[in-house]
Amino acid sequence: MAHSSPSRSDPWADAVVHLNTADPQFGLLMARVGPCLIRPRLCKDRFATLVRAIIGQQISSKAAASIDARLQELVGQPHAPEPLIAIGEDGLRSVGLSGVKARYVLNLAEAVRTEAVPLDKIHKWDDDAIIARLTTVKGVGVWTAEMFLIFALGRPDVFPVGDLGVRAALRDRFGLPDLPKPEAARTLAEAWRPFRSVASWYLWRSLDPQHKEPAIPVSSTDRKASAPR
Repeated sequence: MAHSSPSRSDPWADAVVHLNTADPQFGLLMARVGPCLIRPRLCKDRFATLVRAIIGQQISSKAAASIDARLQELVGQPHAPEPLIAIGEDGLRSVGLSGVKARYVLNLAEAVRTEAVPLDKIHKWDDDAIIARLTTVKGVGVWTAEMFLIFALGRPDVFPVGDLGVRAALRDRFGLPDLPKPEAARTLAEAWRPFRSVASWYLWRSLDPQHKEPAIPVSSTDRKASAPR
C-alpha cells in the first residue's frame, strides 16, 4: 500500500509513512479507516479532557457523552474548575456521575485550581513527569493520564497497555488466542515507535471503523482511577 510523502496538511503524515513501512498490514487498516483525527486540544480544553476521561472510566462511550452533555448544560463549556467546585458533589451526581466519580472530578478541580497540577505549564514536561504528577490526584490513574497525553497534548508515542480496546485489537491483529498481557502488548507494538499514539488510535478504530471521531476511549482497566476510594 503506497502512501504519499508527508504533507503539511496532515500532522501525522510522518506517522503514517513510518507505520506503513514498519508494518505493511497497518497500511491496509489506515487506508480503510482514513486519516488519524487526533488533534491536541487548546490549552483551555486540557482540564476538560481530564474531566471527560474521568467521566468515561468504566462506562460506554454513549453513556459518557450523555453525562458530559448534561454537565455542560449545567455549568457551561468548556469545563473549568471553579464552576465544578461550586456545584459540589450533589450537583455532579445530579447529571449522572457516581459519588466516587464526582469526588474524583472535585479532586482534579481543586488540584488544577491550586496549581498542584499546573495545566498551563505541564506541556513543557516529558511524558513520565506528566503521568507522575497527574496520578498524584486521587481518581486519576495511569490510563487517564495517558489519555491526556494523547488527546490533550498530542504526544506521539504513548501506548496505553492497560486499555482493553488496545489489547483486544492487538489480539485480533496478531491472531492471538487471548488478550495479551501488558508486557506482551508492549513487545508487539515495539516496531511502531515513535508513533504508538497514532497506532493506538488506529487499533481503537479497527474495533469500530465507522466511529472515526477522536473521542477518548472508555475501555480503561485503570484500577487506580476506577477503584472506590
